[in-house]
Amino acid sequence: MTVFDALVGQDRVVAHLRAAAQAAGRAVAGADDTAEMTHAWLFTGPPGSGRSVAARAFAAALQCPDAGCGHCTDCHQALGGTHPDVAVVDTEGLHIKIKLAREIVARSSRAPTRGRWQVTVVEDADRMEERTSNTVLKAVEEPPPHSVLLLCAPTAEDLLPTIRSRCRRVVLGTPAVDAVTALLVSEGVDQPMAAFAARASQGHIGRARRLATDEQARHERAEALRLALSLQTVGSALAAAANLVSAAKDESARLTSARNEEERAELATALGAGATGKGLTGRTPRGGAGMLKELEDAQKSRGTRAQRDALDRALTDLAAFYRDVLTVQLGTGAQPVHPDVVDRTAAVARSTTPESTLRRIDAVLACREALDANVAPLLAVEAMALALRAG
Repeated sequence: MTVFDALVGQDRVVAHLRAAAQAAGRAVAGADDTAEMTHAWLFTGPPGSGRSVAARAFAAALQCPDAGCGHCTDCHQALGGTHPDVAVVDTEGLHIKIKLAREIVARSSRAPTRGRWQVTVVEDADRMEERTSNTVLKAVEEPPPHSVLLLCAPTAEDLLPTIRSRCRRVVLGTPAVDAVTALLVSEGVDQPMAAFAARASQGHIGRARRLATDEQARHERAEALRLALSLQTVGSALAAAANLVSAAKDESARLTSARNEEERAELATALGAGATGKGLTGRTPRGGAGMLKELEDAQKSRGTRAQRDALDRALTDLAAFYRDVLTVQLGTGAQPVHPDVVDRTAAVARSTTPESTLRRIDAVLACREALDANVAPLLAVEAMALALRAG
């Protein structure tokens, strides 16, 4: 067992990180042969490839005397989020704000309190705005001796050139379907369901787990695929678009509402709301309204991101459906991403042309880009639905 066991289908990456962790150990001991180790790293790869998993595992390996044994106290604490010298920045909002960037820089400048390195993992580093990136750049340009910054993003181009040029890159690929299937089976999922989830998720490990264990996730996927067959008229296309956006809103609310209520209750209690006794009014204290407003803004941002993530999953499924259609039309013999709807795939393939299928794939991808550019979700999805109908 090692800290890298959770990385699926990334043998090359594991070997690279293990060598770097061993070099880091030699650096702590004062050796000179430490070229494999550096102070700034950039983990890139498609969604679900394990960028954050790799970064967290590497953070644990850097603290471990045995380069990531997986069973010592440092490994357990680093992976569990309780190590005093490993911080994970995992924003749930749309952007990493300047205040958080300053905290990253301040933390990276501290000497480790117990471990061998002061490690900061920044998940979703692509969500840094330009001024935020310029702040973090300071920690990359002039790192303290025992500071290590681990950034995660889909591609290197998602970060400023001045940052990515100073980072050692670790590039992860999409795990093979067989590897994801084996992982799910090892976690107790039966073989047929594991194989279905691994293929339908297109190698996205988190998505595969959810499809394999959550009936609601499978229902949401089925609803997204149904849109391809709901384009007979303009009215039906617009209705299908509205249903897709509504389903994404419902999923977002389902995933965030309970947590939002809990956070509001905790903050209200911390501010003394409802308390009684001498000198207590039971009302929110002066200044508390600002804290409540800050929490509400953060929750709104988290909800917006959750809705966009839900829409993006649906659009990914839809694009894969048209990919399956295209493989049938071209007779490639490739395995379908959605094996459970091959009859529908064949029906669409017979009634359309490869050229129209390519235009439909482009329409889905254009919708994803529009959502990234903050276009109103309903407007973006309606435009896509009309483009799909036009073919």
